Amino acid sequence: MLKISNAVELADWEIEITQIRAQGAGGQNVNKVASAVHLRFDILNSSLPPFYKERLMALSDQRISKDGIIVIKAQSFRTLELNKEDALERLKELIQEAVKQKKARRPTKPTKGSQRRRVDSKTKKGKTKALRGKVQL
Repeated sequence: MLKISNAVELADWEIEITQIRAQGAGGQNVNKVASAVHLRFDILNSSLPPFYKERLMALSDQRISKDGIIVIKAQSFRTLELNKEDALERLKELIQEAVKQKKARRPTKPTKGSQRRRVDSKTKKGKTKALRGKVQL
């Protein structure tokens, strides 16, 4: 059971975890032991509330396929248990980040003083450049 919030929990049957061999260098043991984890979670067929599903599907994350399946690969640790915990934690963070309310941006206007300083500096630069013309003999 993965607890997302106070009201939302994911059952174990909704999350598919498979063992795979880790990539990269690692010595003799890496070729024998499948300690990395592939976590697959189907958004559309899950028990998440519709609001959660909409927000997750709207994300432009490379871990989410067009079919609505989240695939997370965890291979940071040497043990299978730690990689499972890492993958579940990353799934939880992804879902929580998707439903977090973003603060609305309020555009600000420049102050009168800053506008005046900007125009003054432009005119000063223009006068300096005007003095760079050819010298009349």
